[in-house]
Amino acid sequence: MEQLLKEIREEMLHMFDHLHTHPELSWKEYNTTTYLKELLENAGARVQIFSDCTGVIAEIGEGSPVVALRADIDALWQEVDGENRANHSCGHDAHMTMVYGAFLLLKKLHIGKGTVRFIFQPAEEKGNGALKMVEKKVADDIDYLYGVHLRPIQDMENGKAAPAMFHGASRFLLGKVSGEDMHGARPHLGANAIEVGATFVQMLNQIQINPLIPHSAKVTSFQAGGESFNIIPGSAVFSVDLRAQTNEGMEELQQKVEAAGRTLSSFYNVGVSVDIVSSIVAAQVNPEAEAIMRDAIVDVLGPDKLLDSVTTTGGDDFHFYTVKRPSIKATMLALGCDLSPGLHHPNMTFDKEAIFSGIGILTRVVLRTFEQDPRD
Repeated sequence: MEQLLKEIREEMLHMFDHLHTHPELSWKEYNTTTYLKELLENAGARVQIFSDCTGVIAEIGEGSPVVALRADIDALWQEVDGENRANHSCGHDAHMTMVYGAFLLLKKLHIGKGTVRFIFQPAEEKGNGALKMVEKKVADDIDYLYGVHLRPIQDMENGKAAPAMFHGASRFLLGKVSGEDMHGARPHLGANAIEVGATFVQMLNQIQINPLIPHSAKVTSFQAGGESFNIIPGSAVFSVDLRAQTNEGMEELQQKVEAAGRTLSSFYNVGVSVDIVSSIVAAQVNPEAEAIMRDAIVDVLGPDKLLDSVTTTGGDDFHFYTVKRPSIKATMLALGCDLSPGLHHPNMTFDKEAIFSGIGILTRVVLRTFEQDPRD
């Protein structure tokens, strides 16, 4: 394994640098899709792309079991050094490089049975890229699925890894207050949308569900009013971020937020709507897949670098694969890499040597899966 990693080292560093300097937003990863397609085809993979969306699917091998590796390919939109632009500050450039590197190693190692599928998935940051891949039937025959995510220094030391990530559920809502503007001297003729919003914030702060389930509900934007200071705004738009560590907790939060909207509508005599824009489910980790990943980490890094599985309030649409296709045995590798200052920071950096640890672990987890699967 070490010799194979040395053989592809320069190619992997070049690939990472290219992806890092050519970021593309969710559902707009056109050049990234073309770049990956050409790399995979030239390296001998069977490749599939789609006419109506970005993303690349590649395969080697034949028959069962089908073992899949998934990488997310989109970047974030944020201000970087005073300029608003696409930016790879969540590690997706590294994830693509690791999965492609695992492809190269597995091809050199000549897997003896089964199929390895490599899913380069769009729009993870939008929370609906995995759902699109499910719609495209990419997951219908998958037996085992493995993902990977870089972890910040706040979560994990450099050089260490964990065999699973228990992400929480997250949901993003778009709200509207629908009323009529009033003269500043006649506030009794209607409801001030800003006051409606302030009350809504207080109501969210009073929501209670099972305290053993980490959760939060918070307003993340609110726009009302204009340039005329003597007009009381009757309408507003706002956004809400919901988090819960379980899918059941998320549904309870949603019900309470909707109840708060109905109460506000009745009390202020205005329209209040709260609609779901996107939603990510909490993790459903398979114990068998987690155990195989644990062994792969030990194979590559040694037992002293193995950590317990990570629980995080962050979300990842990776878990839609198992929610929509419950027969899939899945887990996500958590990889320590000295990532700082943190995920989604515009100037995020990490130790690039972690890319090669990730390639090694992903390669080993596929090989171990084939070794342990009872099918001939």
